[in-house]
Amino acid sequence: MTTEGEKATVPAAAGPAPKTAKRAMVGRLSWGLADQAASSMSNFAVGIYVARSLGPAAFGAFSLAWVTYGVVLNVSRGLATDPLVVRFSGAPEAAWRSAVARSSGTALGVGTSIGAACVLVGLALGGSVGAAFAVLGVVLPGLLLQDAWRFAFFAAGTGQKAFVNDLVWGVALVPALVVAAHVGTVAAFVLAWGASAAVAAGYGWLQSGIRPDLGGARGWLREQRDLGYRYLVENVSLSGASQLRAYGLGAIVGVSAVGTVRGAELLLGPFLAVLMGLSLVTVTEAARVLRRAPHRLGTFCLLLGGGQAVGALLWGGALLLVPDRLGDLVLGGVWHSASQLIVPVTLSVAGAGLGTGAAAGLRALGAARRSLRCQLFASACYVSGGLGGAAVGGTVGSAWGVAAATVGSSTVWWLELRSALRAHHQDPIREVRTT
Repeated sequence: MTTEGEKATVPAAAGPAPKTAKRAMVGRLSWGLADQAASSMSNFAVGIYVARSLGPAAFGAFSLAWVTYGVVLNVSRGLATDPLVVRFSGAPEAAWRSAVARSSGTALGVGTSIGAACVLVGLALGGSVGAAFAVLGVVLPGLLLQDAWRFAFFAAGTGQKAFVNDLVWGVALVPALVVAAHVGTVAAFVLAWGASAAVAAGYGWLQSGIRPDLGGARGWLREQRDLGYRYLVENVSLSGASQLRAYGLGAIVGVSAVGTVRGAELLLGPFLAVLMGLSLVTVTEAARVLRRAPHRLGTFCLLLGGGQAVGALLWGGALLLVPDRLGDLVLGGVWHSASQLIVPVTLSVAGAGLGTGAAAGLRALGAARRSLRCQLFASACYVSGGLGGAAVGGTVGSAWGVAAATVGSSTVWWLELRSALRAHHQDPIREVRTT
């Protein structure tokens, strides 16, 4: 089934019985949550450890390297793993293995090339920020390859392998953090985080039995260009907006403000683990729903997005009840300023959760043009709200500006999904009413 002239995804096929299909879906979603829990616990531990060990200013420098990694990660996903998930979820093993070899090679190539650029930028900048960027460039290939294995396993429906891989990363991270704490620099923590990811990336190679085909990257990019380059722009606009906001906030308010925002985001960490865990499998599940019961895609996306938004609001409400003593224990000196951002950051996450339901539907439909338009609009609103709010109200104003932008942008995502579903002779509102 195609949309807007896109190439078709995996052909439709007669699926298993409804009860069996539902149990299989629940199993895959469960592994997605478990995997992201393992991954987010590692990231959460790194963030908390750095915040407590180095203070707001150094944590701000670490956060700048972190958001830069986020941009590069989304470049890799847009070119390598997003097309893999859309077109090879549930594909025959031979086709999946060939696609994984080339997509993982593409991820490795992205990490190597952009990593070299990061090293040069870091050497030019100097200081703690420059050192963090230089080390980030060294560890990028391993970070991106590890992420590529996760998506490859979920595309094959073997999320348990991704879960084990992230557990390996977490185990390797423990001694690495101990060494970094003795060194006591931002660069040491970046190296500990990235080196432990490289261990997991090597284990992913053993798990899959597939060698990343770096030479096949060019062919992969050529074959997937109708989706890959649009997803690249879409993903980079998302993470690039976050990076621009972080850089702009640092310039307008100060580097400590970047650490404050990151600290507030860490408070939402457990819920974000759930949201990101679902995101690992939502596109693949939406694609399966589209193949087996296309009339139910609207309901699936609405329940997905609405459930995530409600969960974010509940978690944010619970955070408001956290006593200052416990907050200081978790975030140290970052807690006082970060706690002032709980409400706007919660609204931002709720808006993002609502929008991801529609985004999953657009991805499953292969509607890359529509999703690209939505993401460009959302990214422009995010940067404008974040920097405009910072100019008016400092760190708190920036958080409220982002919240307003995120909630407003989710409306655009849903309008585009409804139009895409109508193109398939579906109406999500009617679908909800009839179920």
